[in-house]
Amino acid sequence: MSRPRIVIVGAGFAGYRTARTLARLTRHKADITLLNPTDYFLYLPLLPQVAAGVLEPRRVSVSLPGTLPDVRLVLGEADDIDLDARTVHYSDPEGSSGTLAYDRLVLAAGSVNKLLPIPGVAEHAHGFRGLPEALYLRDHVTRQVELAASSDDPKSRAARCTFVVVGAGYTGTEVAAHGQLFTDALVRKRPLREGIRPRWLLLDVAPRVLPELDERLSRTADRVLRQRGVDVRTGTSVKEATSTGALLSDGEFIDTRTLVWCVGVRPDPLAASLELPMERGRLLVDPYLQVPGRDDLFACGDAAAVPDLEKPGQYTPMTAQHAWRQGRTAGHNVAASLGIGEPRAYRHRDLGFTVDLGGVKAAANPLGIPLSGPAAGIVTRGYHLAAMPGNRVRVAADWLLDAVLPRQAVQLGLVRSWSVPLDTASPELARQPGPSQKGPAPGEPTATTTDGDAANAGAKGSAASGPERPGKAGSEGAAGAEPDRNVASRPGGTGPARPAAPGSDSSAEGSS
Repeated sequence: MSRPRIVIVGAGFAGYRTARTLARLTRHKADITLLNPTDYFLYLPLLPQVAAGVLEPRRVSVSLPGTLPDVRLVLGEADDIDLDARTVHYSDPEGSSGTLAYDRLVLAAGSVNKLLPIPGVAEHAHGFRGLPEALYLRDHVTRQVELAASSDDPKSRAARCTFVVVGAGYTGTEVAAHGQLFTDALVRKRPLREGIRPRWLLLDVAPRVLPELDERLSRTADRVLRQRGVDVRTGTSVKEATSTGALLSDGEFIDTRTLVWCVGVRPDPLAASLELPMERGRLLVDPYLQVPGRDDLFACGDAAAVPDLEKPGQYTPMTAQHAWRQGRTAGHNVAASLGIGEPRAYRHRDLGFTVDLGGVKAAANPLGIPLSGPAAGIVTRGYHLAAMPGNRVRVAADWLLDAVLPRQAVQLGLVRSWSVPLDTASPELARQPGPSQKGPAPGEPTATTTDGDAANAGAKGSAASGPERPGKAGSEGAAGAEPDRNVASRPGGTGPARPAAPGSDSSAEGSS
């Protein structure tokens, strides 16, 4: 008798832990296949440190083949799912197509950047959901400071040294906090003329930063940001974006070449393509993470609307904290559907959150105990090390080197502006030029936009507005809501816990 076939779509927080749990429970009694665009699990909570030059990108990229040896990895993005035929059709990184047959399917496709109908945002802003975007931002910020240092135009220098982050949830707050430290370090090596200092603005329509957290954590983060020099503006957002700046909702125009979009996420469109009952773009499931009427279909993470048993009538938010734990529950219930163990309902209680503010500063409330300053920083970094499924020694080594050595800041030129459009179903992948869209070759001279990025304006336009696949095998960790740092996410000893901080923003920043 052939072994049952289990296909998991997406290797973010939910998909990764589902695969890990199933591999442990089934013990070679089932064939487990993981479909994902990349060969790594992205530990999203530490992504701001990649953009700020604290960590190298491989530190937050945990090898799937290396940590899931009993799971077959198929590189690709899901294009279509045939529920009646029990098949998943996908495209691999080189453009070929394939089909995976299954007896049990787990949809953990995560989420993508949330777009709002604001003129110019899709063309001139960049998200922060994957490694390509983090690497692009690091290069871009470094380039702006270097161009400002060599410019003779005071207005241009000021604009290049102004960085605007929209969205004061977990991601936006951490990007602004780390970004200010990063640019301050850059200008210490090469001071700007006329005493110009890099200026970071953090905008949100909410009345305070981190509006989804306890007010004490919010006040701590706000105080640290302002002391560091970040211009925090609540009750304010962007009304229009252009190539030379951003018009704010209060009528002020900010001259800038950098607009980072961290307002939240939306479920991956793959879930909606199944034409099953949905809740605001998420697939409706029961407390056992099973789609009603489909004994072969499970969903978890940002792709699923999971009933919140702690809050009757509500659904669990799109956070990495929930995604990580739902992945474990999904693994147990898929195994139970095959006769291995008993099914269990998903139930969760928050144990605390952490927000890394860079340096030795952080805000945390493990087990409800409010902490700030170095104590919170130690708790936050200790939590991340305990939560990561791999690379712990390398991450700790990078932190140590950053504490005792000057930060390295060079442009690698690996990711261009047009290759990381805001409007994409695959934030974890850099966009490749199509047959009629030639991207600039490395080292090749190109037309430059006003922000100084080497990018072909036409290519960028088509990348941002061109057609996307209806869905993808995205990893919620990379494309999903940013992981909320919930201390309860600690994986115990079995795997990464959803770190307590890069969680979902109040603006619907998901995390699968």
